[in-house]
Amino acid sequence: MINENISLNKEKFKQVLHHIISSVGSLENVGKTVIYKMLYFSDFDNYELKEVSLTGERYVKLPMGPAPRDFNCAIKELKKEKRIKEFGATYCGNKQIKFSSLCKPNLNLLNAEEIGIVDKVINKLSNMTATQVSGYSHEDMPWKATEKMGEIDYELVFYRTPTFSVSSQNNY
Repeated sequence: MINENISLNKEKFKQVLHHIISSVGSLENVGKTVIYKMLYFSDFDNYELKEVSLTGERYVKLPMGPAPRDFNCAIKELKKEKRIKEFGATYCGNKQIKFSSLCKPNLNLLNAEEIGIVDKVINKLSNMTATQVSGYSHEDMPWKATEKMGEIDYELVFYRTPTFSVSSQNNY
């Protein structure tokens, strides 16, 4: 079974999600699709480096790239807790679902190295549009090797090309 030893740490997932929203939610180009990819690369980069998922989230191969399964539930809880708000916008003629932070994120479940991994992903992807980041994610081996609508296996990070491999880039 794929990812059988991985289980969601819902609160940690919410903290990473809130941190991403707090960091880049105000950028015009960052909507739900870009946030999906930031979550995916944060989890999968962490797995490549430490052989453990950062949040335990599971990702599905959708046509626009990897998508976190528990995203909507986490967003709903963060809104109920009055930590974020959700709104619609238009960017380059395309409709977006955007989020903004209403308070400073609590990161007590993350250590400095984990925050550093998430921040590197944010820095790498924050200037991309939804189309650009989706195209980029389509070149990552875990997404490429997964069947349409299938769960993406974390173990596939060990087959990444040098472009995507964080362990070979010496920048973590």
